[in-house]
Amino acid sequence: MQYNPLTALLIFLTLSVFIYLLFRPVKGWFWIVKNSFRVNEKTVIEDVLKQLYHYENSGKEANINNLTDALKFNDNDIISAINKMTINELIQFEGDFLKLTNSGRDYALRIVRVHRLWEKYLAEKTGFDKMEWHGRAEEMEHKLSHEETDLLASQLGNPVFDPHGDPIPTSQGKIATVNGVPLSSLAESCIGKITHIEDEPDVIYKQILAENIHIGSQIRIVENSTKRIVFYSEGEEFKLAPIVAANITVALLEKDVIVEENKVRLSSLQEEEIAKIVGISKECRGENRRRLLDLGFVKGTEISIDLLSPLQNPKAYLVKGTSIALRNDQASKILIQKT
Repeated sequence: MQYNPLTALLIFLTLSVFIYLLFRPVKGWFWIVKNSFRVNEKTVIEDVLKQLYHYENSGKEANINNLTDALKFNDNDIISAINKMTINELIQFEGDFLKLTNSGRDYALRIVRVHRLWEKYLAEKTGFDKMEWHGRAEEMEHKLSHEETDLLASQLGNPVFDPHGDPIPTSQGKIATVNGVPLSSLAESCIGKITHIEDEPDVIYKQILAENIHIGSQIRIVENSTKRIVFYSEGEEFKLAPIVAANITVALLEKDVIVEENKVRLSSLQEEEIAKIVGISKECRGENRRRLLDLGFVKGTEISIDLLSPLQNPKAYLVKGTSIALRNDQASKILIQKT
């Protein structure tokens, strides 16, 4: 076969371009694929550390089976990450159980800090639904550097608690105490204020959200049995299974504290009734809160129903001479006192 210099040159140039695209620094295909595996390994390690922290914080012990059941990764990836963390002295074995070392606990707290700060950011600065906060924070907790995390905390005013009432670790790893006991443990007639709602497991958290139960709400226990917990809050009665109520933390109030049972939700207002706004629930944050305030839902404002839709959701409320439509879940976050 006759040698063709032009063909040879074209082949050489093609191979050169291919090799360059494959191995060029940082953005080469080889490095992109390699770095993706590195990120995945980092994510596995950090999720294992965070899971162990949650186990230890709740007084539970964890073994490899617990971790493989709790985490979404391949079992081999989890075992590989555990081996690497053991070598790097982030975790240690005590019999069959895994324990965080001091270094591992510090690392885990940094991940928890990013997660809870990001949930706070999503709640205060964006319009994302609360069901999206956890998933989005799960992604960001593996991406922010220490410097970016400190900047985020500063921009948020260095908050102590996240939107669920979980304490946010400081940059030094210090954590505030969550005051309260599980709702399921309260006796009848006890009065308290909700300070924390656990967002895991997801299935229980969704049940709590579906009931429109809010952090900061004052409650009074009506019934506590092995079958159900019944309590009164903001003009409404709630019934929960004990397993669901156990994920809600309540700080007990002294008996001489004035019961706020005259404060009810706007969603309970009926036609022909007139009320005054006494506040907006702490559950309403960020853009949603600012929008309601801009629309005139401020303390002391008189309010009544202006128009009902066929299904009574949404309802139009008369506020300062203007008719404003709100869905029931929005109205439930506005507290009123009927006159």
